[in-house]
Parts: sequence; C-alpha cells; structure tokens
Amino acid sequence: MGKLFGTDGIRGIANLELTPSLAYKVGRAAGYVLAKDRQGTVLVGQDTRRSGELLKAALVSGLMSIGLNVETVGVIPTPGVAYLTRTQDYLAGVVISASHNPFEHNGIKFFSHDGFKLPDEVEDQIESYIFDDTKIYKNATHEDVGTMVYRPELVGDYERYLTSLVDVDLSGKTIAIDVGNGALYNIADKVLSALGATVYAINDTPDGTNINRNCGSTNPELIQQLVKDKGAFMGMSFDGDADRIIAVDETGEVIDGDHILAICAMSLKQEGKLKNNTAVGTIMSNIGLKRFLDECGINLVQTKVGDRYILEEMRAHDYIMGAEQSGHVVFLDYNTTGDGLATGLHLLEIASRSGKTLSELNQLMTSYPQVLENAHVRPDLKHNYMDFPQIKERIEAIEAEFNGTGRVVIRPSGTEPMVRVMIEGEDETLLTQRARELKELIETTLN
Repeated sequence: MGKLFGTDGIRGIANLELTPSLAYKVGRAAGYVLAKDRQGTVLVGQDTRRSGELLKAALVSGLMSIGLNVETVGVIPTPGVAYLTRTQDYLAGVVISASHNPFEHNGIKFFSHDGFKLPDEVEDQIESYIFDDTKIYKNATHEDVGTMVYRPELVGDYERYLTSLVDVDLSGKTIAIDVGNGALYNIADKVLSALGATVYAINDTPDGTNINRNCGSTNPELIQQLVKDKGAFMGMSFDGDADRIIAVDETGEVIDGDHILAICAMSLKQEGKLKNNTAVGTIMSNIGLKRFLDECGINLVQTKVGDRYILEEMRAHDYIMGAEQSGHVVFLDYNTTGDGLATGLHLLEIASRSGKTLSELNQLMTSYPQVLENAHVRPDLKHNYMDFPQIKERIEAIEAEFNGTGRVVIRPSGTEPMVRVMIEGEDETLLTQRARELKELIETTLN
C-alpha cells in the first residue's frame, strides 16, 4: 500500500481514489491518534467542491464512531479552520479541500489542537491505523456515540479576526479580487469593504464544479486584467482554499510569494520586529530574493518545498516570517498557516504606512528567470532519480556550465507521479533548452 499523506494531507479524485470508505477510515484513525483518549470536539470545514459533502459525511461518521463530537462550519478557508482550532477548544481541525487542484479532486488535511499541520511522524501513525483498523480499539455505542452540530456563525469569527489584523483605512481605494470560485467567495468582499475599500470581484459564484477552473491564483492574467480595467490600487487572486495569494500591483505586475517575503521581511526589520533577523523560504525561492535580503542584512533560510516545512523551520528556530514563491505566506505572530487574504491586508498596511505604491515595493527585489519543467515518471521511481548515474552526471554538467551564475533544483512532486525540474539563471533561452533536455532524460530513464 502506498503512502497516503503528501505534502498537504491526503488527496485524490473524489469517489475514485479518495472514496467515502477511505474518508471514514481516515476519520477514525486520525481522531484516535489526535484525541489521545480525550473526549472533545473536532472542527470540520470545507471548500466549495461538490464532493465536499460526500466526503464530509463519511469523515464525520468516522470521528463520531469512536466517540468524538464534531462541529461543522461549512465553507471556510483553510486558515479559518486553523485560526478557529487554535483559539477555541477543539481537539483538532479538519479541512476537506484539494487547494488549487481541479474540482474533481478533493483532499483531507488536519490541524492539531494548536492549529499546526501535523508532522510526518504523526501522519505515519495515522496511516498505520488506516491500513490496520483492528488497532483501533474504540468503537463507541449507546450514549458514547459522538454528536454533530452545524456552526456556520463561526465564519463570522474568522471575518472579524481578519479585519482586526491591520490598522488601515482603505477608503477611496479600489481593490480587485479573484476568489477562484473557492472558499473566500463570501468572505473577501465583506472584509475589504468593512475596511472601506471599493471591491470588484470575479469568479465569486461557485457551483461545486467551477472551483479553480481557469481562474484564481494559478491564472494571474485574470486579476492582472481586472486591475487594469478598474484602475485598482491592488489585485488579489486566491486558490481554492485561500491559504495562498498571488497579488498584483497597480500596474498589473504580479507580486509573487518571493516578492511578498522581500517586502514584508524588510518592513518587519525596519520596525524592529523581525525575530532573529531571519526569513524562511524554500529551495525554489528565487536567487534574487537572497540577494535582496543580503543587501538588507537579513538572513534567508531555505527548506524543502511545502509550507509545512517552512513552518517546522520557523517553529524550531523561533522565526516569525516565511513564504513560498507560490504565495503561501506565513506570519507566525498571527496564524499558524498561510492565509491569502491576511497576507493581502498586510501588504496594504505596509503600502499605507510607507506611502509607497505597490509597484514601488514590488521593484525592491529583482527576480531572475526560472524555467520549470515537469517530468512524468513511474510513481515508484520518483524519489530515486539520483540513483541513476546518467541523471546525476547531467545535472552536474549543467551546473558546471553555469559556473555560479545559475542553479538546478530537482524535486519529486508531493502529490503526483512527477519529478519537477527547475533551472534558474540569467539566460532564459539557455535555461529553457537545458530544462527540457533534463526533463526528457529523466522521463526516458524513469519510465
């Protein structure tokens, strides 16, 4: 049996790979591990996918079958569940979402009682119970069977938390948003309007099948065009579960996670709030980020790809700011996971306080070209690419060719049978050629 948990929970095509029977087992196993023989309540939220209700029913049944109570909140962003879990009395939080993936996919991810994603060893323990249900000796009967209560009003608590995060008056400012027909569809406009902004929203009418469909953070050209059409001060584009953001300045230029980290880390340092003078990125962070932070006297620590690894590094060494290029940005002083809308609000506050436009802030850091190619490989070989001498030698040859002006980053996908090839440097034409050559070599070798 293969590993269920990827870099962000369990994912698969709903009712084919991620079935109700599996969701039931996941609920029982995770509830058993996370509750640790305590009685209590688990919070469950979801995004707008049609399959959310199907999987929620099964997951909740699994939790209740071992005697745990459940409160469901309905559609809410992933960071909303993290916030509510850590600030209220819950044993754990669960989000049914596949983030930026197409609507036919879905997923299940967990937060511990303090709002953090689970470490690998806890996920491994949960998996062992999923695959061997006989280890779970709890089987609630009679009055010990858990209960379920619907608590949609909790979404309002999360909205109020967002508006309290920043001290900024957006009166007279136009903000454009693309909510990707996802979990922020009924929240983002309210929060920004409450702060005084005039809001123009697109892709805010989810029907269960249109989440992330040619919209949201993986399709930034839509929000770029909306910003230009409306003359907006800023644009924000979110993924399906709204834990990440791709921002756009007033000229229509994208502000990705690297640029957001540069802007926010610099601001925190100027305020004397950048704990241990360090920001956290990943191995995919643009080399331009490191060069800018070096100029600011800020250290950059890089982790494996995945916001969970950024968080683990931040918690281990008492850092407060980290980000992925894809738009997962974590302010540990405020929440325990990435929060797309909260990040957008922080950018607006920095712009207001500094008196600069977002385009001026966006130009602080210079990005170097990066070319990304996805090599489709056999699932059982995707972690073993360096075991093949021809791949190892080709990587070394490319790096020698760049002679310090570029780099090669190879990593297996956490959720798909792919090896991701990223080459970074100064000559984009050469980068593209070398990335495609390496991709083809990996595909030929690992298939």
